[in-house]
Formats: sequence, structure tokens, C-alpha cells
Amino acid sequence: MAVEKMRELYEYNAWADRRALEATAALTAEQFVKPLGSSFGSVRETLTHICDAEWIWLERFLGRSPASFPAKDRFADLQALRAHWLEQEQGLLKFVSGLTAEDLEREFAYTTVSYGEARNPLWQSLTHVANHGTYHRGQVATMLRQLGAKPLGTDMIYFYRERSTAAQA
Repeated sequence: MAVEKMRELYEYNAWADRRALEATAALTAEQFVKPLGSSFGSVRETLTHICDAEWIWLERFLGRSPASFPAKDRFADLQALRAHWLEQEQGLLKFVSGLTAEDLEREFAYTTVSYGEARNPLWQSLTHVANHGTYHRGQVATMLRQLGAKPLGTDMIYFYRERSTAAQA
């Protein structure tokens, strides 16, 4: 994968994360933490999982492999989660913006929380992180509908359309 395309993928990922957070703002505090029986229970836990996955992978990319995830219920409300996430997002975007084509192809070694040591080309892990977020943002969209809120479209084509419109303005 070309380094420019990887950067674009991460710009999309950050855009989609922000749209999921924006749509979640329509929920009450009770709805935000309400158990819905999904993979991570509530909207808060699912969003926190996406954020934490991006954090743990960035840590791995930087040569550190945390042994566990932080507590999934540590954010009292959406504002606390959003503030943390937007700060963390900058670190991930900075890392990706500094990559070269050679970096993407290099073998990347890390330790997972559950499966031990792993190795693969860096581009595979980077692609996984963005794909992982897409999967769980889809779950958030379903939960928002269950709670009577309207999700915002996070399909990649919406990202491209928005960029194209902005470029023409």
C-alpha cells in the first residue's frame, strides 16, 4: 500500500471516529451507558473499545506492548471520552504521517494482550486498526438506532464526497 493511501485511510478513520462521537451526543447520559447486549454492552463501552484499540496499537507501533487494556467504564460521560480520544487521535495521525513506504513493508513485531508474540508487515497492522474501527462503528450505529437516535454516515464514500466538496469550495 502506498504511504499516501495509508495516510488517507487514517484521515478517514479519524473523520469517522469523530462522526460517531458527534452522533452519540444526541443520547442522554442514561442511554450512553445503557446495556444493549452488544459485543461491548453499551455505546460508551463500544466507543471506549475503539479508542482503546487505537491506543494499544499506537503503543505497539511505538515499540511498547501494554499487557492489558484500561478499564472500559473509566469515562463518566461522552465529553470525557471525546477529550481523551481527540488527544490520542493526534498521536496516531502524527505516527502515520511520519511513515515511509519502507516503514510500511518492514516486519513489525509486538506482543498481544491475549495471543502472545506476533509478527507481520506494519501495513497489515495499520490496515487492521482502521478496519477494526469500521466494524465497531457499525455496531454503534445499530445501538444508536435502538436508542432512537440517528447515526451519522461513516461510509468511506461520504468522507471522499465531503473532501471533494470542500476542495471545490
